[in-house]
Amino acid sequence: MEEATRFDGIILDVDGTIWNTTGIVSVAWNKAIDASGFNARKVNADMLQKEFGKTMDVIAQDLWPDLPADQREHLMSYCCTEEQIALKENQLDIMYPSVKETVAELSPSIDFYVVSNCQKGYIELVLEKTGLAPYVRDFECFGQTGKGKSENIQLVCMRNGLRAPVYVGDTQGDCDACRQAHVPFVWASYGFGTADMFIEKISSFSQIKDIITIK
Repeated sequence: MEEATRFDGIILDVDGTIWNTTGIVSVAWNKAIDASGFNARKVNADMLQKEFGKTMDVIAQDLWPDLPADQREHLMSYCCTEEQIALKENQLDIMYPSVKETVAELSPSIDFYVVSNCQKGYIELVLEKTGLAPYVRDFECFGQTGKGKSENIQLVCMRNGLRAPVYVGDTQGDCDACRQAHVPFVWASYGFGTADMFIEKISSFSQIKDIITIK
């Protein structure tokens, strides 16, 4: 007899939850910074871990507050272009352990979704590179809608008729978005940040299996 689940959908964050791109992305962004000719400071993986999860405009403001707004916008566009190229070419396994295996195991009994504050096209690349595309029913992002994470969570829930979803993410921003969207939050403590409120904490992705089962 199959075990029943507490939820009717699992919505996943990307960076810090599914994979860690910060090493690859920092190199790509620094390439863009050099090419831009702007007086912008270089980045590193630690800096990006503190920023990922925010919307792209906020990241640009945090990293380059002294640049004029138009230069920040252009530079972030350059960075995203170089990032896409670098991630497409990447052959390293940057997924967190057991992500694909766990999603594949659970997908016959519960649907998976993705909501991120990333740029348009990024989630599609993630799903292609990780092999998760067959298991993800729907996704949404800031780059597509111009809306924050809480609103995009609500959009995905509405489109798919979700009444009892759960969101898995790694930062306080994820936690806050879930609170605003009235969706339970599971904190992936192995990721980039912290959270002050969550229904469960996981130290590895595979622990989702224990959380979603009705006890």
